[in-house]
Amino acid sequence: MEILIVSLASLMAGLVDAIVGGGGLILVPALFATFPQAAPATLFGTNKSASIWGTAFASYQYSRRVQLKRSSLWPAALAGLLGSLVGAWTVTHIDPGFLRKVLPVLLSALLLYTLARKDLGRVHAPRWATYREAWLAAGIGLVIGFYDGFFGPGTGSFLVFAFVRLLGYDFLNASAAAKLVNTATNFSALVLFALQGHVWWHLALAMALANIVGSLIGTRLALKHGAGFVRVAFMVVVLALIAKTGYDAFIR
Repeated sequence: MEILIVSLASLMAGLVDAIVGGGGLILVPALFATFPQAAPATLFGTNKSASIWGTAFASYQYSRRVQLKRSSLWPAALAGLLGSLVGAWTVTHIDPGFLRKVLPVLLSALLLYTLARKDLGRVHAPRWATYREAWLAAGIGLVIGFYDGFFGPGTGSFLVFAFVRLLGYDFLNASAAAKLVNTATNFSALVLFALQGHVWWHLALAMALANIVGSLIGTRLALKHGAGFVRVAFMVVVLALIAKTGYDAFIR
């Protein structure tokens, strides 16, 4: 029964994550509710063992239909990999708890900015020359990769917003680009958790398969309905993140 519950949660997480990120909002609470006695690190590691497959699959699906600018995205992915490793190492020395009350404020600002700029992310109009875009994309990957390794919640949404606001992508292309970078940051975290023995491999296969199925559904929805649909999904997910992180920071 536990495998069925977390597999269904993994499917829904893969669907949401493929569109705009934020699948952890579904899968991580489901794991904690199903296995309340388990060590948090083990549940986070098990979450990564499933979500990385859905994210990688979504990245592949997007690459077949969206013209990804690999000259910019590979540097971003490599920088994200490095940043995530440094962030994961840093968290072993510094408590990230101070971010709990800052995160809902940052997410609220991000949401309000998106609502105020009604044209934001509707048109794909990259604004930088190739080499400048590559450096900016690498900077985005490094900073948000570090954040993912150090703390984590909202990584996908931050990546999407950064590609839209800083590089001039529309929401569909930004979501596609974010998947490649997020795959790299997830890989760093998974390696770290696996080396420390914090992955339940007996759950990983079923959850990974379910996550891929959800990713396929989410990717097709995004590609079918375009940037406007992804923009709306982005705002819904960010609103849910604000509610969840705000509750964790100020109420619980």
